[in-house]
Amino acid sequence: MASVSAGPPIVDLSLLSGGDAQRLQFRDTLRTATHEVGFFYLVGHGIERPVRERLFQTARDFFALPDADKFAVEMLASPQFRGYTRFGGEYTDGGIDWREQIDLAAEYPALGDQPPYLRLDGPNLWPTALPGFREVITDWQARCSRLGLVLMREWAVSLGAPPDVFDAAFAQRPSTLLKVVRYPGREHDESRQGVGAHKDPGVLTLLLVEPGKGGLQVEHDGTWIDAPPVEDAFVVNIGELMEYATDGYLKATLHRVQSPPPGTQRLSVPFFFNPALSSSMPRIELPAELAAQARGVTEDPDNVISGVFGENMLKARLRAHPDVARRHHADLLG
Repeated sequence: MASVSAGPPIVDLSLLSGGDAQRLQFRDTLRTATHEVGFFYLVGHGIERPVRERLFQTARDFFALPDADKFAVEMLASPQFRGYTRFGGEYTDGGIDWREQIDLAAEYPALGDQPPYLRLDGPNLWPTALPGFREVITDWQARCSRLGLVLMREWAVSLGAPPDVFDAAFAQRPSTLLKVVRYPGREHDESRQGVGAHKDPGVLTLLLVEPGKGGLQVEHDGTWIDAPPVEDAFVVNIGELMEYATDGYLKATLHRVQSPPPGTQRLSVPFFFNPALSSSMPRIELPAELAAQARGVTEDPDNVISGVFGENMLKARLRAHPDVARRHHADLLG
């Protein structure tokens, strides 16, 4: 693969509509990108520009609401960590993230609170002050879920496994999560942490960034490289569960967002395609040539990677939103 100093590689999903050689090219590029970098740009995904523009206009409309309307759906009221977070309300890598956002996840009836990660299932807090918001968001969730399942099946084949090896984890109550995020501009002498360095706890992330807005950085070989938006592309990365499923052959990569310049803002919509909270990701038996390159799952006593998605997700939510954790889950702290 070419040098990534200019950004992550580009993967073209439209190759799947071609012949056998093109489909093989897609799978090889997909596997190599996530083995070597953990990030890539996805083009040829088929989601039209007017749909994407509608999503960003809906985001602008939400953030333009009066504070009282946003605070009416504030995450502090949600044991499931859903709703609006004001500036300074989320932490990553021990630092304060400077952004405002609303978190919206798949909605299911609660199944109880044991194991504790089942507490994460429940309702969203939808802003009633913005008619049409729910329709736009649920449409986007559905589109991204379909795209995520295609990618999971192509990864499976590229790793020498049956195409449906991951399907069971997503068959019932997949725990998808969507964030609508606004990063305001900040002076250069202030902290530049829009969101601190982290790895995603789940399977894969489909990130749509407002055209022309940089700030995303990806760690590669000990260096931070910029990942500016590419025309008509998603930024895609894998999370810790794909590292777990492949014994470290695929790489969950550290990434962060730097605040934009003063007088500007940056909108982004990350969609996290994740299995059911209680699902255990299958461990793939890799072909010998790939298994020889597997690095093993990252061992960090402060961030133990579990094959059960709910355990990874609960750990991440308690750390990121300590105010919500103290109010609703004090028994899990310490």
